[in-house]
Amino acid sequence: MEDISYIFTDSEIAEIKQHIAKYPDRRSAVMPALWIAQEKFGWLSSEAIKLVATTIDIPYAHVYGVASFYTMYFKEPVPKHLLEVCTCFTCGEIGGNDMLAYLREHIEADERGRSKDGLFWTRSAECLGACDTGPICQVSNRRYVHRLNREKVTEVVEKLRKGEDIPYEPIPLSDQSIIED
Repeated sequence: MEDISYIFTDSEIAEIKQHIAKYPDRRSAVMPALWIAQEKFGWLSSEAIKLVATTIDIPYAHVYGVASFYTMYFKEPVPKHLLEVCTCFTCGEIGGNDMLAYLREHIEADERGRSKDGLFWTRSAECLGACDTGPICQVSNRRYVHRLNREKVTEVVEKLRKGEDIPYEPIPLSDQSIIED
């Protein structure tokens, strides 16, 4: 096990202070501070959560409560890439469940959704808010991949395996005037 020093750099502290300054109550800066800690350490151990609490000067229990509530914060070590496929009603009806099953098969995932090679973690997402371009996948809490199909799933996995970024995919809004009641 690595020996990790749980400290923020001066620039990370400055960024957290900028977030604190934006709000009338410093507790409101907990989410961006947790994000900074997770980006730095890869996940939020109790030591990382304590660091956030100390840096913001708020109770550990408050920071832990926020970190525990939101699924975007990882409370255990995770593989490098998280692939979340929306399986909510709309995406589920148009192939989200099938795409998640194909993704897990393609990466040879175990029962926890983790790939055999240790690079990927998959899970279903309740809703990613892009119903008109589903099924959809969110890659590592960042990029969306719209209109998923087997070819796109395979392409995303292979790009990530090569260390390539998933490019931003602009999606035009649907013309709402052509939708009938």
